[in-house]
Amino acid sequence: MTSRSPTATSFGTRLFLAFVAVVVGCAVSAWLVASALAPGIFHDHLGQAGIDHDSSQAAHVEEAFTWAIVLAWGLAVAIAVLLASAVSWYIARRIQRSLDTVTTSTAQIAGGRYDTRVPGPELGHEFDELATSFNELARRLEATEITRRRMLADLGHEMRTPIATLDSYLEALEDGVRTLDDDTRQILRAATHRLNRLAQDITAVSRAEEHLTRIHRVPTTTGTLVATAVDAVREQYDGKGVTLHAEVVESAPVTVDPDRLGQVLANLLDNALRHTPAGGNVTVATRILGRDRTEITVTDTGAGISSDHLDHLFDRFYRADTARDRNHGGSGIGLTIARALVEAHDGRIHAHSEGPGCGARFTLELPTASQA
Repeated sequence: MTSRSPTATSFGTRLFLAFVAVVVGCAVSAWLVASALAPGIFHDHLGQAGIDHDSSQAAHVEEAFTWAIVLAWGLAVAIAVLLASAVSWYIARRIQRSLDTVTTSTAQIAGGRYDTRVPGPELGHEFDELATSFNELARRLEATEITRRRMLADLGHEMRTPIATLDSYLEALEDGVRTLDDDTRQILRAATHRLNRLAQDITAVSRAEEHLTRIHRVPTTTGTLVATAVDAVREQYDGKGVTLHAEVVESAPVTVDPDRLGQVLANLLDNALRHTPAGGNVTVATRILGRDRTEITVTDTGAGISSDHLDHLFDRFYRADTARDRNHGGSGIGLTIARALVEAHDGRIHAHSEGPGCGARFTLELPTASQA
């Protein structure tokens, strides 16, 4: 951070001096103009009144006029300069204090204190917008830093197992304990695939949680969202022998990003398919909750979830039980991404299950669009 020169004056001081210079300049200019024009006008009126310019009466009147001008103008200029100086000092001081606050806050942010915020200076909407923009910048930096720390912690935790697997199998190959057969290749490839998927999921959830994923809202309906999502995964469900039902009884108008909510529904349907055995059923349904809310549910007849784990399902890398582990292809991050995208639409998502073996239901609530 650059240090300020000891001889440099602050912006507030320079602004105040500039205000004073303008006021004094205006006063001097007015005095000069009055001094140049007033005597001629005064003598012209004396002549029109029939008073001789060289008479003692004219001299007395002129002296009275001069003193009146001097006193009146002098007092008026002094009061004007004082008032203008006081107002200029007040404005300059408030602007300087606002600038000092921004400068101090900027230095704090540069030092890693991203929780710093700037109060609105109330000097006009331009300054208020500057403070709002500054606070938004600080908030985004804070969110980015929090995500970065969590991401590093998550990476360290999640990479430990596949790296340990790779290391142990490579060491076994070097020692001749194992041979590079098909089983070993499959295990090594699974570990590298897991690392690759982990990297992709970390990037996706970071963008979603920091609201860097752009949301392009357009009018649509919950029925359209469900139909599109079901059609996209129908072939996968048929291939596994799981029956997929779409029950669009009440379709509500919503203003959302179809691609992002399609990503959420695709994640929920993929999750349901992975945890529902062949011969099971998955149902996607919609209904209207009230005047301003609607919901989409994805219900499966799969492995179910223990009540102890329901509150943690949307935490990063959380897996409820052995039925929802990496052997099914999940990294434990998809539901976190789904929650971030739903909340970006001012909605909510939650899960319910009667317990292991009783299936699970994921409910997505969204605000309905106003019908003009």
